[in-house]
Amino acid sequence: MYFLSGWPKRLLCPPGSPAEAPFHVQSDPQRAFFAVLARARLSIWYSRPSVLIVTYKEPAKSSTQFGSYKQAEWRPDSTTIAVSTANGYILFFHITSSRGDKYLYEPVYPKGSPQMKGTPHFKEEQCVPALNLEMRKILDLQAPIMSLQSVLEDLLVATSDGLLHLIHWEGMTNGRKAINLCTVPFSVDLQSSRVGSFLGFADVHIRDMEYCATLDGFAVVFNDGKVGFITPVSSRFTAELHGVWSQDVVDGTCVAVNNKYRLMAFGCASGSVQVYTVDNTTGAMLLSHKLELTAKQYPDIWNKTGAVKLIRWSPDNSVVIVTWEYGGLSLWSVFGAQLICTLGGDFAYRSDGTKKDPLKINSMSWGAEGYHLWVISGLGSQDTEIEADLKNIVKQPSILLFQFIKSVLTVNPCMSNQEQVLLQGEDRLYLNYGEASQTQNPRRSSAHSEHKPSQEKSPFADGGLESQGLSTLLGHRHWHVVQISSTYLESNWPIRFSAIDKLGQNIAVVGKFGFAHYSLLTKKWKLFGNITQEQNMIVTGGLAWWNDFMVLACYNISDRQEELRVYLRTSNLDNAFAHVTKAQAETLLLSVFRDIVIVFRADCSICLYSIGRKSDGSNTTAGIQVLQEVSMSRYIPHPFLVVSVTLTSVSTENGITLKMPQQVRDAESIMLNLAGQLIMMQRDRSGPQIREKDNNPNQRKLVPFCPPVVLAQSVENVWTTFRANKQKRHLLEALWLSCGGAGMKVWLPLFPRDHRKPHSFLSQRIMLPFHINIYPLAVLFEDALVLGAVNDTLLYDSLYTRNSAREQLEVLFPFCVVERTSQIYLHHILRQLLVRNLGEQALLLAQSCAALPYFPHVLELMLHEVLEEEATSREPIPDPLLPTVAKFITEFPLFLQTVVHCARKTEYALWNYLFAAVGNPKDLFEECLMAQDLDTAASYLIILQNMEVPAVSRQHATLLFNTALEQGKWDLCRHMIRFLKAIGSGESETPPSTPTAQEPSSSGGFEFFRNRSISLSQSAENVPPSKFSLQKTLSMPSGPSGKRWSKDSDCAENMYIDMMLWRHARRLLEDVRLKDLGCFAAQLGFELISWLCKERTRAARVDNFVIALKRLHKDFLWPLPIIPASSISSPFKNGKYRTVGEQLLKSQSADPFINLEMDAGISNIQRSQSWFSNIGPTHQEIDTASSHGPQMQDAFLSPLSNKGDECSIGSATDLTESSSMVDGDWTMVDENFSTLSLTQSELEHISMELASKGPHKSQVQLRYLLHIFMEAGCLDWCVVIGLILRESSIISQVLVVAQSSEVDGEMLQNIKTGLHAVDRWASTDCPGYKPFLNIIKPQLQKLSEITEEQVQPDAFQPTAVGKTPEQTSPRAEDSRGSSSHGSIPQNEASSSSMISRKEEDITHGEEEETFQDGTYDCSVS
Repeated sequence: MYFLSGWPKRLLCPPGSPAEAPFHVQSDPQRAFFAVLARARLSIWYSRPSVLIVTYKEPAKSSTQFGSYKQAEWRPDSTTIAVSTANGYILFFHITSSRGDKYLYEPVYPKGSPQMKGTPHFKEEQCVPALNLEMRKILDLQAPIMSLQSVLEDLLVATSDGLLHLIHWEGMTNGRKAINLCTVPFSVDLQSSRVGSFLGFADVHIRDMEYCATLDGFAVVFNDGKVGFITPVSSRFTAELHGVWSQDVVDGTCVAVNNKYRLMAFGCASGSVQVYTVDNTTGAMLLSHKLELTAKQYPDIWNKTGAVKLIRWSPDNSVVIVTWEYGGLSLWSVFGAQLICTLGGDFAYRSDGTKKDPLKINSMSWGAEGYHLWVISGLGSQDTEIEADLKNIVKQPSILLFQFIKSVLTVNPCMSNQEQVLLQGEDRLYLNYGEASQTQNPRRSSAHSEHKPSQEKSPFADGGLESQGLSTLLGHRHWHVVQISSTYLESNWPIRFSAIDKLGQNIAVVGKFGFAHYSLLTKKWKLFGNITQEQNMIVTGGLAWWNDFMVLACYNISDRQEELRVYLRTSNLDNAFAHVTKAQAETLLLSVFRDIVIVFRADCSICLYSIGRKSDGSNTTAGIQVLQEVSMSRYIPHPFLVVSVTLTSVSTENGITLKMPQQVRDAESIMLNLAGQLIMMQRDRSGPQIREKDNNPNQRKLVPFCPPVVLAQSVENVWTTFRANKQKRHLLEALWLSCGGAGMKVWLPLFPRDHRKPHSFLSQRIMLPFHINIYPLAVLFEDALVLGAVNDTLLYDSLYTRNSAREQLEVLFPFCVVERTSQIYLHHILRQLLVRNLGEQALLLAQSCAALPYFPHVLELMLHEVLEEEATSREPIPDPLLPTVAKFITEFPLFLQTVVHCARKTEYALWNYLFAAVGNPKDLFEECLMAQDLDTAASYLIILQNMEVPAVSRQHATLLFNTALEQGKWDLCRHMIRFLKAIGSGESETPPSTPTAQEPSSSGGFEFFRNRSISLSQSAENVPPSKFSLQKTLSMPSGPSGKRWSKDSDCAENMYIDMMLWRHARRLLEDVRLKDLGCFAAQLGFELISWLCKERTRAARVDNFVIALKRLHKDFLWPLPIIPASSISSPFKNGKYRTVGEQLLKSQSADPFINLEMDAGISNIQRSQSWFSNIGPTHQEIDTASSHGPQMQDAFLSPLSNKGDECSIGSATDLTESSSMVDGDWTMVDENFSTLSLTQSELEHISMELASKGPHKSQVQLRYLLHIFMEAGCLDWCVVIGLILRESSIISQVLVVAQSSEVDGEMLQNIKTGLHAVDRWASTDCPGYKPFLNIIKPQLQKLSEITEEQVQPDAFQPTAVGKTPEQTSPRAEDSRGSSSHGSIPQNEASSSSMISRKEEDITHGEEEETFQDGTYDCSVS
């Protein structure tokens, strides 16, 4: 409703002695002037600008006679001020404007500025008037004056001798006698007042009183603490008065009256405020609600505030401000919702945690429209601390101005059918217009600049809220702030009303005269071109938008006529373009429903108009016609009591929607908020309908309205919408009420299921109350959200450290900002329905909202709240709700995760109560596994671990681990490994902690090779020698937990885990799932090489080469080779090309594995570097040659052969990415390439070659696997990968290893039979493989020889067999941690052949290399 903004301002009063400091402030009825009293001074201040106009100083002689000034009261026309003094005098001061046309302050404009001084009312609006004060009359009442109150043309004065004086404003009693309170009969209600008792004490007098115009009487507080209400028997104040008193209040201190809601707020010595209303029938005083601080929110101060000192209702009667003897301010909505309190938080504590003294307030008064609160603070104790510093300084007295921002609903309630939150400040507007407010409505223009960033989202963003089309009216916390046009404000301050259109793109504001509007798209204001027209209209009943039109009710000053006007937004702001309809009486309220305008007038009548667009020629206007008038004078005692009037489609009959669908969303009823009572008048469809009016035959029939029915009490705001949505009928056809301290209520329709006939005994609507933590300002109907705003504070006192700065406002007060906030309410409604046994309705409602992104959270909140309440209740609950809620949640697929999330956010002590209602956690865990919801199952595991013995949790963990392995959920697998270890090492009490090491990215690939190395044109001489000291680690890098595994590998728990991992790896190999095997090893740090060595002749055998080949093609998305049509005449048949190409292929296939036998001799191999620094990219040309066929050889041969020794080392094939040509990076190709001219058929061949390769990522993965299998000595797998990559070099390499090492003869036999099987398959099913099989025929021949001879070369063993896992794994940990993410590019430009030798070998070793039989002969000195 109201929110503090910024810091308070300080107005300095003229310096004087402390005795002359002001202590009382009172605004005039128009709130333009403020009277400020000191002991012997009366000052008049102006409100805007806030300046002192005139001061009257009482001479010392008369001052001693009168005593010090006490209170001031203004005459209704602001021409006279009455001041009471301590010795019982009333002084009447007359205010006269000083001579002539003189002003105290005038605005000065630069030359040529558009503000011309010729405009009417210019002087009054923008200048500060010069005033004089003269004392006209002195009245002596001969007793101390307790209270002054202006009543119409009279001044009512209560004195301490128990008398009430009625004095005319001219200072005469007109012969009327004072009324003695002892003669006024008092009773509990008016019916028994004839026989009522009198107060009966001689010394009873009124301590404080205030007149209430709408109740026609006084709220009074007596000196003994009793409170009452005095009302005259007849219309005028005569001697005969009645009194009603409340039996409950005995410690009253002060009173304030709210005329609009007919409320009397009595402050009590206990610190609470009791708010009473008067019963219409009996006249008794009824307690409406209390305003009191709770121990929960303010534990250290709630009962120490002292008595209530002052209460002030805001000018629009929507909030009340309260202060106590102890100090502090608190702001409450009309029915008791607390908005602000300065006794807690940053108001009460400094940034270093020390407590501040509360602000003590002597007097306060609201400024115009409630934008300011004028406060005169008492001298608090904070002055004494620094008296030492300020002894010689006379402290200048001051007035504080607190600044407020308020919701537009306080003054323009027709905004309640909007979904925007609009706040209005003195010179700016705040609205919650977010980026995607466009998505909510398809008709929105997309021209908003805010809409653009959403298209540049990262590829991983799943759309989140945007994808749901959720309105970002709830999005971030910032407001869209619109500064009101200063030109308009200058002559029309203060802003009285504002309104925003349905789409949230246009805003209109109304000041003192006229109005202006602003477009959020063009960022421009539109004002009246003719300022006379603006100054000639006063908007009286608010304004509303209808499509592109502004509808407003105003008073035409020159014609003295009430009018209803419609202006088009797009045309110029001029009366020439307005449609004007004359009205009979002043319009107080206005609202638009669809194409109907409803107005409430000062004669208590409601009028309905139809509004329609009509265009005559070029200009479009809106036409307005009267539809229906309804007189409400029977039901409304005073027109000012009507807070809001709206037309809605809500009715008690839901049956209408079934019988007559065309009337579904018609204007069915009028909702009238009468002083907090919500009254509904429905159309009476029972009797005959009114005949059509003769003059307008095409007008629809209008049905009269039934007598009014009261729906609810204490209503502050009402929200309803006329949009229809079959899916969410519950939410859209409901009526939402905000009831202050009582929270919210919703009048919800109940629908029969599946169009069954409704039960006659069931109500068709139900009123459900619920509490929310924010003050509601708008309801998003489909999204089941309430939007609000909340005050937040920022401390800046640390900027001021000097002692003298302690008086700075920035130190005394925090800086206040307003933040947007929102809250879900769906769980409250579902719960209320379940309490009332309306589970079917709750289910219908919940299913309609199940698509909302926060629906899981709704179910969780409901379960959590019911659980907390019931499980912590001290008394047994006769009818617990938890089983019902649990049963309700099982209707949704989210049941399992809702329960486990709720359990994990609840303390352990409540788990038994929860699972007694929802089911055994073991069963729920198994349900999760069956539903394949592993993450939720993992959460249940933590619960099982706490509730069951370790053996049970281990059994369930094993189940989950195996399933996670199957599904490749690697993150979960890592957690499970840790969890199983924790159970094994006796940590069964604690849930597994989250890993601190950075885990490998689970994007499922081996994106290892991130950077290119030496380009072709760069010679190897430039590379520093250290680049060639290539190091190699043989074991697979292990995961984050590798270190721990190796440390306690003897532990049975690790053995248990390893067994499971081995079993899984075996299953993967048996199913030929190499890709999954690679992911599994990389993600879990599985020591693949050492395991493969053990399994070489068992699981790691290839049983069927053809099936393995097909499966790899499928898994790695690798296309099967095809023979190009042009291959018959292909130039590659040419012998020259072929021989050169084959020779190069062979020369390049001299993979380092040829030289592996050297490893046995070199014992001090450096093994600290990551394994894949070996396979980082080097020269790109080898791969290019092997993958693109021989057509490029001429270009490459010369540089290769000329470079000699140094180059040949670097140019051995590495297991790298595909060639640079594939990646479109042609710059690396040698310039000789241009000499090779390509014919059409050659190009075709190249493109065929390119098309027959799989994705780059797959190629990297295959080469990585090749490396692993080669190290482990699984030669049959190497052959399969060599076949799919179609690189004869790999096959040659396998042969070299087979010749020179102790390779099992059975394996070679297996390879031989396998290759024959592939050959047969290629002949029948896949001829594309034939060319490659022909190329490797010589190798096959050799293989046959080897298998026959069974050669056993000396002492080669794959190094991984020679080394045990215990030795390798610590190093593997290092390498994994450093480079598995590509986070540390160790292989930046290292040439990565796999030969490991010392640098010295390279530097002083002699190497002779010749091309001989397509292999290298390397001799090392």
